[in-house]
Amino acid sequence: MSEVLNHEQIRKKITRMAYEIYERNIHSSGVILAGITGMGTTLSQLLSAELKAISTLPLEEVEIKLDKSQVSTSTVELSHPVDLTGKTLILVDDVLNTGRTVVFAMKPFLKSDIGKMELAVLVNRAHGLFPIRPDYTGYELSTTLNEHIKVDFSGDNFSVHLH
Repeated sequence: MSEVLNHEQIRKKITRMAYEIYERNIHSSGVILAGITGMGTTLSQLLSAELKAISTLPLEEVEIKLDKSQVSTSTVELSHPVDLTGKTLILVDDVLNTGRTVVFAMKPFLKSDIGKMELAVLVNRAHGLFPIRPDYTGYELSTTLNEHIKVDFSGDNFSVHLH
């Protein structure tokens, strides 16, 4: 197991991602951060806090609830209803591996009148089985399919490890 990112590096990447989100959406009628269950939700909350500190963008958060271990058969629900009309929806997850989870996480939004949909991830492994590419990436990491990335946002010592 080797450390890929430490706490300070993760904080800097989240800050940079927040600035990029702000710059690209400065004229948006609103931004909705949709964190995918687990570390995606935590990353969404961290991005939201950073965005609130640097901007006055109208901002909302919602959690996309699904079972990541059985994503193709899992029910996909939102933590609460949100008005998406004309707004920027940013799906947020900790690691982008094949894109499968993100594809299924889009399901609740497909019939909405969204202004645009984007994707933010802390780590992009780029093992794309689906045509999914992040708009905001903290870190690009080439790995083998046998290696695993573990993101830890617990406590005051965030980390990303490669197993």
